[in-house]
Amino acid sequence: MAGPTTADRGVSKPSAGSSGPPPRRRFAGIGRLRGRLSPRTVLLLVAALALGGGIVWALYGSSWLRAERVEVSGVDVLTPEQVSEAARVPLGSPLVSVDTDAVEARLKRRLPRIDSVEVSRSWPDGVALDVTERRPVLLLEQGAKFVEVDAEGVRFATVTVAPKGVPRLTMDIAAAPSLNRFGRDRLISAAVRVKGDLPKVVAADIRKVAVRSYDYITLELTGGRTVVWGSPEEGELKARALTALMKAAPKARDFDVSAPTAPAVAGS
Repeated sequence: MAGPTTADRGVSKPSAGSSGPPPRRRFAGIGRLRGRLSPRTVLLLVAALALGGGIVWALYGSSWLRAERVEVSGVDVLTPEQVSEAARVPLGSPLVSVDTDAVEARLKRRLPRIDSVEVSRSWPDGVALDVTERRPVLLLEQGAKFVEVDAEGVRFATVTVAPKGVPRLTMDIAAAPSLNRFGRDRLISAAVRVKGDLPKVVAADIRKVAVRSYDYITLELTGGRTVVWGSPEEGELKARALTALMKAAPKARDFDVSAPTAPAVAGS
């Protein structure tokens, strides 16, 4: 038996030409969501959106939080003006948009004397540059000038006046067979390595490091004393041998620790 018709259920079927409202079924979820939000929650959402928009505007659109000044600290040989000029901080731009990594890379590229630099935003309108400069441990003689070499063997600056207390480095390697094998940079690093391995009491008296080859490095100390160090290998063992020799023969002038297990002394 057929079920009741639409008319029998008391529901009128819209005519083909009806322009009545569309079904509301697809918008039922929105209605239920709207019904679940209290007026307080709606106000909080609106406030959060307004606050977020305000923050974005303050950071990027306002004239309040913009890079207007550069603060430089930690410099010794360099001047704040040199650092600030090399940094090229985009003054006038939103402070939040300043690329601190790019500023750091630019400073290291343009000022090799800079070993490291911390670039930070100094709210509300500054950029801070905290610089650590390279320190010379040897001075490579180059005519009337001196090339500063740091503890990593990096040649970072050329000066006309030698900094006080920094030993000289001479390179008599033109005819050395090891020049082709090791290269000039590695021989300079070998000299720096020897300087770093010296006992503190000896390092305070050193005046010159002379490199003739990778296996023949000598030292000139105060009082006309000399040390044949040999290669930069076995530095710790050579340092102990030199300390023992100097204690055993304090008036000696020539020391040879190139073979640390069989050190020699002369001129006592």
